[in-house]
Amino acid sequence: MFIKKIDILNFITDFRKTPNEIKSLSELKAHLKITDDAALLPMLEEMKQLRALRELEKNGERAFQVTAK
Repeated sequence: MFIKKIDILNFITDFRKTPNEIKSLSELKAHLKITDDAALLPMLEEMKQLRALRELEKNGERAFQVTAK
């Protein structure tokens, strides 16, 4: 499966309904049907560097929130 950044951003937030939504790494992986982190983690890091995502903690797990779309 080919992962796109917009798919990640759209899953984490819906600016009309839940603009401040936070999704955990496991929720992202389940939604995108990913078993191997090799493709996902570098993409998340790049999005953090571009300031599109902010990394937080949710229930003791890595989580992400969209800061810009």
